[in-house]
Amino acid sequence: MNDSEQSEQMSDDRTTPKPQTDPAHFFSTDIRVGRILTVEEFPAARKPAYKITADFGPAGVLATSAQVTNYRPEELKDRLVIGVINLGKKRIAGFTSEFLILGSYDADGAVHLLSPEPVAVPGDVIG
Repeated sequence: MNDSEQSEQMSDDRTTPKPQTDPAHFFSTDIRVGRILTVEEFPAARKPAYKITADFGPAGVLATSAQVTNYRPEELKDRLVIGVINLGKKRIAGFTSEFLILGSYDADGAVHLLSPEPVAVPGDVIG
């Protein structure tokens, strides 16, 4: 199996631990607290998703597409979330995604968003 096939297989199996990595890779990510400002349906996405904008304080307001339709939009608005904000922009069905919202997957594949303590504020650094 080549590296690409192995990587693809690992990404499909969420129960298998990933291989060890250099800590510098982790520490090069900019992970911050954000507050969700808007949530819109995203019918052009291949899988059910929302278009979400979040305020990351000094880092600004960023947009993403997220497959978190197990939440109602009103449950997401004003919620504090954790996002990786320096992975670059990605085009998804004509929409520019600027950050990765973090969550855990349950056995059925539903996403459960990670949330900081209520005293956190947009822009706080996660580390």
